[in-house]
Amino acid sequence: MEKYWNQEIETMSLEDMRKLQSERLVAQVKHVYENVKYYRDLMDEKGVKPEDIQSVDDLHKLPFISKADLREAYPDGLLAVPKSQCVRIHSTSGTTGKRVVAFYTQKDVDLWEDCCARAITAAGGTEDDVCQVAYGYGLFTGGAGLHGGSHKVGCLTLPMSSGNTDRQITFMRDLGTTILCCTPSYAAYIGETLHEMGLTPDDVQLKAGIFGAEPWTEEMRRSIEKSLGIKAYDIYGLTEISGPGVAFECSEQKGMHINEDNFIPEIINPETGEVLPEGEVGELVFTSITKEAFPLLRYRTRDLCVLSRKKCSCGRTLIKMTKPMGRSDDMMIIRGVNVFPSQIETVLIEQGYSPNYLIEVDRINNSDTLDISVEMNPDQFSDKVKDMQQQERALAEAIKTMLGISPKVHLVSPKSITRSEGKAVRVIDKRKLHD
Repeated sequence: MEKYWNQEIETMSLEDMRKLQSERLVAQVKHVYENVKYYRDLMDEKGVKPEDIQSVDDLHKLPFISKADLREAYPDGLLAVPKSQCVRIHSTSGTTGKRVVAFYTQKDVDLWEDCCARAITAAGGTEDDVCQVAYGYGLFTGGAGLHGGSHKVGCLTLPMSSGNTDRQITFMRDLGTTILCCTPSYAAYIGETLHEMGLTPDDVQLKAGIFGAEPWTEEMRRSIEKSLGIKAYDIYGLTEISGPGVAFECSEQKGMHINEDNFIPEIINPETGEVLPEGEVGELVFTSITKEAFPLLRYRTRDLCVLSRKKCSCGRTLIKMTKPMGRSDDMMIIRGVNVFPSQIETVLIEQGYSPNYLIEVDRINNSDTLDISVEMNPDQFSDKVKDMQQQERALAEAIKTMLGISPKVHLVSPKSITRSEGKAVRVIDKRKLHD
């Protein structure tokens, strides 16, 4: 029997949810217009007044906001309450430029932790569980969000943060961890280390993992589930909107339920900004309708996905989003072909290689080059040069079949690609340096 953290909200009828969203949206637009000059200017420029927004149906009239706006308004130009009412900030990793700082009131923190509690409950978590939080703590939202959610559920919470993998495994065994929360690449690394220590999933009590903060494929999910003996659940969030828990997976594992009592999702055409119907691939846009300190209206996430209201076997009626298929700014155009790192990862795992790889793109003599370094598993290593070259050619051919362009593949020894304890760096695009 599926457990809910907040059954009333999670199984609410569409009609009631739209009513709730509309009430909250109307109040939020007024709050933002009156308290944030940056937004007021954007709305005035578009000729939109708060009274033009009467319900969710009017959402499309509002202007979009993007990461560029957040950088321009840095550090507190989008703050909607006095700083004295804020109790915390979090910040993005800054992987794509200047950091973004998000502010939280106590109510914002409570609502966010509530969203994370829903995710932990959907993964089977109760007060009898031991929840090991191995996301980074500090400015990163991962650690704090799942930590707070775990407390709310009543789990025994291990605030491990990331890194020190031997200690992670020691505590996991000694304290009987049942739920692991971290990035998928770190979960894969913990699984790898466990096996190197001569241990099997039977030596730990893990039953579930909640993994997010970076893209991962279905193939990687299966591989983590096998190495740790768990069911692996996806979680989605972004610092700008609150952090992890914006959406979460249930036992059906076919997309993530969005906590739409707090966040209204839309899918738009990334080129034109036009709102697309349910079921179409486009860029995900969020409007925060309960945030007090840092409420973003129609924030463009750059994540590409599909929304669906298809009935879910878990009983939740919250709309679902697919796992992001890439980002509209993560897509590389190589020799005129759209390439997402996730496509390459799918091929690697299907061919029995590890999900540790590095993609390097360059432009030499006006032509794009694609080099992929892939770690071998110990049993794939051969001291015969001919065998290695044959393996590289076979893998290059499989990737070419998927992408339509030929890469250069370099098989490298196990453990030679730097492991990341936060978000894994998978792509180095050197072409940008030549602009």
